[in-house]
Amino acid sequence: MTLPVERLLAGVLAGDRAMVGQAITLVESTQASDQKVAQELLAELLPHAGQAHRVGITGVPGVGKSTFIEALGTQLTSQGHRVAVLAVDPTSTVTGGSILGDKTRMQKLANDPAAFVRPSPSAGTLGGVTRRTRETMVVLEAAGYDVVLVETVGVGQSETVVAAMVDIFVVLMLPGAGDELQGIKKGVLELADLIAVNKADGDHLPEARTAARDYTAALRLTQPLSTAWRPQVSMVSSLTGDGIEELWSSVLAHREALESAGQWEEKRRNQRLAWMWAMVEDRLLVALRNDPTVLEVLKDVETQVQDGTMHPSAAAEALDQAFGQA
Repeated sequence: MTLPVERLLAGVLAGDRAMVGQAITLVESTQASDQKVAQELLAELLPHAGQAHRVGITGVPGVGKSTFIEALGTQLTSQGHRVAVLAVDPTSTVTGGSILGDKTRMQKLANDPAAFVRPSPSAGTLGGVTRRTRETMVVLEAAGYDVVLVETVGVGQSETVVAAMVDIFVVLMLPGAGDELQGIKKGVLELADLIAVNKADGDHLPEARTAARDYTAALRLTQPLSTAWRPQVSMVSSLTGDGIEELWSSVLAHREALESAGQWEEKRRNQRLAWMWAMVEDRLLVALRNDPTVLEVLKDVETQVQDGTMHPSAAAEALDQAFGQA
């Protein structure tokens, strides 16, 4: 049963973990009745949000994102920060299951009273990014979490979507860049505000140093996203904690640089605009898929496309015309 807005609002603003969890469940719900309540709640919470550090973190599977996030998160909570982690969890289009695990991947952080770890199933949305991630961020920020870490699995187009909703985008890389540099997606490098070579410890340290030099050279070939900040490369070890504090100093320096240049608020304005258009596209797609006129022609159009008797662009035009007749 959905709690009244007033009770949820008071609980979230008080930082009550149980209430925060219920509020997030509410905004993630696809039920029309829940969505109406969720919009009322978000309208009340929005003035209390917006001041947190929003940090996107990506990297290929196996790079150690979860271990890195736990090392960074526990260090931040020890310094008095309240840290929220949104582990964006792509739902398999084949099995319906999730690629990422649950809170057991970050046990120490999940049990930290100053942290909140939330896996967010995407239900097949673009790049594995849940369509409610932005709303969840509002709830967490209003609840007093001043650092929000958004993890993406690092496949598909999820990096682009996450980069549009955070303030700084951190790309984790593995040592041994010499062999893999050719395989790095240029688009990921262009999105990066910080590149961190992870697992820079023990026998991997020489490889990590080489990788850091190679990534630094590669970044010179990309166009910086901001005139106030040139992307940086660092080495970190999630195992020993080396480099974690320096990386966070770079996060703070990035924010200070953008604020000094007057670009921070512009970035936030663009985030809000991107949020609006994401919601518009989501609502239009739902409306199209449920439109009676579209449903009348949909099966026939899909069959023709599958059989190769209709070109996909012609099919899209037919569906668009049917939707326009509603």
